[in-house]
Amino acid sequence: MAMTDFEFHQLVDDIFQTIDNAIEVLIDEQDADVDVDGSGNVLQLEFDGASKIVINKQEPLHEIWLATQFGGFHFSYVDGKWMDERNGHEFMPFLVESIYKQSGLKLDL
Repeated sequence: MAMTDFEFHQLVDDIFQTIDNAIEVLIDEQDADVDVDGSGNVLQLEFDGASKIVINKQEPLHEIWLATQFGGFHFSYVDGKWMDERNGHEFMPFLVESIYKQSGLKLDL
């Protein structure tokens, strides 16, 4: 059964909120320099040195797109998980790894 737009937005909004909350903890505990800008369908994380990670909701495709210094990745909701079917990455662990590679910060998700 196909996911509705409402279900898609609810799932991704929950992920955006989880990321935002984890970044706030990171800032408090590690005195990290991270700017979080959530606007519409985009969540942008900017780290010390102007390094950015951008997460986009792609409503027409019901995907999450992740842009890092290392490339762009597309995640689809499969069997209860957001997966990049091209390389088999699960979204949250891959995001944690990407943040660490780009900023040296360890996000606890």
